[in-house]
Amino acid sequence: MVQVAVAQFAPGTNKDENLRTIGGLVAEAAERGARVVVCPEFAMFAASKLDRRYVDSAERLDGPFASGLAELARGHGVHVVAGLNERLDDPDRMGNVLVAFAPDGTTAATYRKIHLYDAFGDKESDIVRPGDIRDPETFAVDGVTFGMQTCYDVRFPEVTRRIVDAGADALLLPAQWAPGPLKEDHWRTLVRARAIENTIYVAAADQCARSGAGNSMIVDPMGVVVAGLGEAPGTAVADVAPARIAAVREKNPALSLRRFTVAPRG
Repeated sequence: MVQVAVAQFAPGTNKDENLRTIGGLVAEAAERGARVVVCPEFAMFAASKLDRRYVDSAERLDGPFASGLAELARGHGVHVVAGLNERLDDPDRMGNVLVAFAPDGTTAATYRKIHLYDAFGDKESDIVRPGDIRDPETFAVDGVTFGMQTCYDVRFPEVTRRIVDAGADALLLPAQWAPGPLKEDHWRTLVRARAIENTIYVAAADQCARSGAGNSMIVDPMGVVVAGLGEAPGTAVADVAPARIAAVREKNPALSLRRFTVAPRG
């Protein structure tokens, strides 16, 4: 059994301030017993609009912000997962990347967002290069295997299914889920659906207002929200229990009964 925390806050344009906020949330979660702490997408830098400021904010994955997160993981003896703006060789675009930092400060896994948010009036592809389709990276804590994906990816069930096929027991889902009509309902529905159809845990960490809808949550393999937050910054902690996964899969062996696999398109 591993305790996992979702850490919810509203990142801004001051990267140092964002890192300090994350530090406080990681400390709070670790004190509550969490071994894995999941922060939102764009935890490093977020602005009121998806524009050039994001590209200008980007850093390499050995840059000061990533190094600060690695130090937090090392100092608290936990895994820290957060969304970073990754500097690329392309001067006009950046990478939207999740990095899992291990308790020794090394990188345990990375994930580059595959499906960009070209929807609901936004066009993320103007400033972000989509991640390559490759075998999902996972990491293990006390026998529990974790995989990662980002925000808009949750609308594509095959992304999660590939991660489960790679052995994940739990999905970590950082997001900047933009608020709007029915958006909170979509968020809750999709997060729970990905847990139910894959019989896994989902730990979804969203930004809160202004740029996010909040409602970060941890959902078990039956779709039960076992811990969650509303609109305010903070942390929520819950157990990821292999015994619960096994019991649910005995009742609902959907993974073993399925008759289709997932293949990349083009």
